[in-house]
Amino acid sequence: MKAWTLDDIDWRRFDPAKVDPELLRIVKAAAMVEHNGNDYATYLCNVFNDDSEFQHTAKHWAREEVQHGEALAKWAELADPTWNFKEAFKRFTDGYKLPLSATESVRGSRTGELIARCIVETGTSSYYTALAEAAGEPVLKQICRYIAADELRHYKLFYTAMKRYQESENLGRWGRLRTGLGRILESEDDELAYAYYAANDSGGKPYDRRANSRAYARRAYSVYRPWHVERGIAMVLKAVGLKANGRLHRVLWSLASRLMQARAASLARAGA
Repeated sequence: MKAWTLDDIDWRRFDPAKVDPELLRIVKAAAMVEHNGNDYATYLCNVFNDDSEFQHTAKHWAREEVQHGEALAKWAELADPTWNFKEAFKRFTDGYKLPLSATESVRGSRTGELIARCIVETGTSSYYTALAEAAGEPVLKQICRYIAADELRHYKLFYTAMKRYQESENLGRWGRLRTGLGRILESEDDELAYAYYAANDSGGKPYDRRANSRAYARRAYSVYRPWHVERGIAMVLKAVGLKANGRLHRVLWSLASRLMQARAASLARAGA
């Protein structure tokens, strides 16, 4: 897919009657995280301080991430004219900080850092694909399709860079697997929880990590279908150096689908 801009989105098709208020809440949160791409680029450029080629890639990636945030924010402000993205984003960045002073990867190696980035892009590609299919509002559907295509391309960029570093660092299979699993387990970490809080609570209510994590997860998990999980599992296995299809893929797909469905049902019953 060719590069796109906000002008490529057909904003005239926006239909307020088709806005799902539950999806609106997680779209607002997603706008926070996506728009924070420049801080991620700063961190990555510090970690890859002597790799100008990758720094260029990271900066280009960040510009596209920021654009994702702009598109989602514009849609959210159309859907909820009382919502102010700039104010919400300031709440988010005031309360959630990335390790911008780090000069080495928090993953222990550059290969590990790039595996973690692949895991993130796997999650976002699957998420926006699922969100596009779940959305009834046509403009949100178009935005999410554009973002999903970008995230898949980003996965390929990070995967290519990871293969290059793997040749020199030779991170063992267990190390790659541990990094991948570790990043997956961070899917309900402070970033998404705080983004949900900053985006949806402007009344000064104290931040409750568990409550906001559960509130976000209940709405996000509801859009996933088995085929989204299947593709995500294949991308994760590829990133950690395992066969992306076959018996292991089938077992993990079945397990992950069941766990996600059970988690979504549990959160729904609890009214998270």
